[in-house]
Amino acid sequence: MSAEALLTWRRRCLAEGGRPADFDWLLDVGSGLPWTQLQRLRLDPSAPVRLNRAPAQIEQLWHRHLQTAEPLQYLVGLCPWRDVDLQVGPGVLIPRQETELLVDLALELCSRPPALWADLGTGSGCLAVALARLWPEAQGLAVDLSAEALNQAGTNLQAFERAGQVRLLQGSWWEPLKPWRGSVQLALANPPYIPTAVWTDLEPVVRDHEPRLALEAGSDGLDAIRAVVAGAATGLAPGGLLLLEHHHDQSERVSCLLAAAGLIEVQAHRDLENVNRFASARRPPSSTP
Repeated sequence: MSAEALLTWRRRCLAEGGRPADFDWLLDVGSGLPWTQLQRLRLDPSAPVRLNRAPAQIEQLWHRHLQTAEPLQYLVGLCPWRDVDLQVGPGVLIPRQETELLVDLALELCSRPPALWADLGTGSGCLAVALARLWPEAQGLAVDLSAEALNQAGTNLQAFERAGQVRLLQGSWWEPLKPWRGSVQLALANPPYIPTAVWTDLEPVVRDHEPRLALEAGSDGLDAIRAVVAGAATGLAPGGLLLLEHHHDQSERVSCLLAAAGLIEVQAHRDLENVNRFASARRPPSSTP
């Protein structure tokens, strides 16, 4: 189709509702038309445009999104994250852009690659895939309570030829890691941290479709974080590093939990909007469980 025909079609689809940024994301990920190329088409209405997916199929997905509030990532089956396209589907949390910073913090705070790392609550496996690709000589442990999430993580690890590097373990936080207690040099977690009252007010695209297990964490949103912090003093190796993502207003309380658990070098770290969204701490080098 011509650029002019595509832009006319785009306007017609958007007249039915939805956000232009969401439709353009669908054009990019769902049909292979990057946003930058879409902008250039406005300058050359006669230019030919090739899509990887028929416009009728894209329109069908768009209508379904508008009618049911299903996330576009689920409808397309993909979510761009860092430098990869991860497979995602219902029952698995969609990776967020801010979570990419956990990987950057791990690179910044680890003086050398860890021999053994753990991804607590792996979900889609986004963090596990990133760490395995960064440190191909290291071994990883990816934990999740959800069998559905572990299957999705395994699919993504296999897609990037990292399945042999990462062991998938089903269970709650540190519990499946008992055989490696005291040996984990780096643990990352993006646990559920949304208070129940906040979860009930989330947009339907999140509340009604993404797994509550991966989002909501009790009245103050700290239930899962308490469990992760409580296990760190014995799960980590001496001097081992814990990295956590948390809600935008939990930084002070999370820092207090880390210090109360006997961890040291407690630090807060800012997200892309300059808000304290992450925390780091270490097990003392010579601590005794």
